[in-house]
Amino acid sequence: MTTATQAVRGGVRSRGSRHLAGTGTLLRFCLRRDRLMMPLWVGVIGLMVLSLPNSLKAVYSTPAERADLARQMLTNGSLRATYGPVFSDSLGGLTAWRIGGYAGLFAGIMSLLVVVRHTREEEESGRQELISSAMVGRRAPLTAALLAALVANGVLALLIAGGLAGQGGAGALTLGLGVGGVGMVFATMAAIVAQLTESARLAKGLTGGLLGAAFVLRAAGDSSVNDGSSPLTWVSPLGWLENQRSFAAERWWVLSLFAAAVVIQGAVAYQLAGRRDVGMSFLPTRPGPAEGRLGSAGALAWRLQRGAVLGWSLGFLAAGAAFGGMTKGASDLVGTNEKTRHIIERMGGQSGITDAFLAAMVGMLGMVAALYVVSSVLRLHGEETSQRAEPVLANAVGRSRWAGGHLVIAFGGAALIMLLGGLGLGLGYGHELGAVVGACLVQIPAIWTLGGLAVLLYGVSPRLAPGAWGAAGLALLLGWIGPALDVPQSVMDLSPFGHLPKLPGGDMAWTPVLILLGVAVALTAVGVAGLRRRDMST
Repeated sequence: MTTATQAVRGGVRSRGSRHLAGTGTLLRFCLRRDRLMMPLWVGVIGLMVLSLPNSLKAVYSTPAERADLARQMLTNGSLRATYGPVFSDSLGGLTAWRIGGYAGLFAGIMSLLVVVRHTREEEESGRQELISSAMVGRRAPLTAALLAALVANGVLALLIAGGLAGQGGAGALTLGLGVGGVGMVFATMAAIVAQLTESARLAKGLTGGLLGAAFVLRAAGDSSVNDGSSPLTWVSPLGWLENQRSFAAERWWVLSLFAAAVVIQGAVAYQLAGRRDVGMSFLPTRPGPAEGRLGSAGALAWRLQRGAVLGWSLGFLAAGAAFGGMTKGASDLVGTNEKTRHIIERMGGQSGITDAFLAAMVGMLGMVAALYVVSSVLRLHGEETSQRAEPVLANAVGRSRWAGGHLVIAFGGAALIMLLGGLGLGLGYGHELGAVVGACLVQIPAIWTLGGLAVLLYGVSPRLAPGAWGAAGLALLLGWIGPALDVPQSVMDLSPFGHLPKLPGGDMAWTPVLILLGVAVALTAVGVAGLRRRDMST
């Protein structure tokens, strides 16, 4: 080898190491910042998956019952659109069918939040410019963010594979790797979007929209055929996950699709990261509105959050319509299985299987809406930590007015999306529109209670604010798997949703509704009072 060749290769290695300088330190910093969020996401997703085999065994205790369930699901297009096709009637196969796609969906959400937080959000706040002034390579922040996402998805994959190994080692491993693969596909997709946009909010919204499109494509494909062979299904990474056929003659080669997508998207993100300045983007930012259009703190809050409100509204309208369509197949889902009937009646009340199923779907919409209200309330936290609140509060705007603008959007938006979810549910079902919409609106006090808790935690101390996600996650977890595990009612009552009347079909009880409204008002008032008294950004 000539001296010149050695020098060239040494220069290439030097430039490569220079671009990645400081990656290890930044990775440790990312993991430290996410020491609460990552374990919470991984734990909740893992528990959802690992708890299902025992739940299914308790409900469908014999192979004949499980085989009958699989046959019924294959003939019901609306249920295939929601959960996908069934490829095996074993406990492992039914677990992959029932929860695999949703585990991948949540892994994608977790991953895009991690990557955007440690890339575009850092640049938007100005911290990245400060970090880059030290001995940090140009691509080190992006590498650290992707490695943090890889750690979270890797732990999740190992948790699923290890926890389900008793159902079949090969199936458990493919399901775990598939869920982690979906997470990494959307992590690298978020890395690309973060280079294109100048706003972390827009980056999350666009990547979340792509994730929603992947779910819609998978659902549309599975509703038309019962074996996952639709081209629409194969376009979606969530379709790749189901077509691995975990616990049913596993297709290991499908994992290569995840690997190829991650490598290609990661390469594109690295190329884009090397061609722009810190804080800049490839898509130009539109000029702000004309003078006078943002004349109040409330108008500014609406400007900042209107995209999220629109996205959640459309999502709830579509989800409600899908759940309404599923209601027509509720009797097929239950069949003659008394244990399944017991679970649905525990979720939705004792007023007949159709009304109980509707009430259960209403409750699910409410628990998901709690995630919206928490994210909207904690937008205050993001505005404060990014120091965008400081110039607003430096003018003649008090903290109460500033916070009030965002809280109106948070609590009012929660009511709006539940209204639209009820409309979609009633229209999809085709009957009892007024009763279904009213049932959805009854969920609002419980949603607002969790929103009030988020206000309280943020108002007392920003460091406590992430705890609101834990409360919302606990409510969702109890509502999702609590009835199937026959969790005691005393534990179910830890969730505010456990105190609401089961509507439609049940009797309206105003006392718990009014008490929850009072609790929500009290929590919000104490939180706003705490915000007025404490120092900002402490």
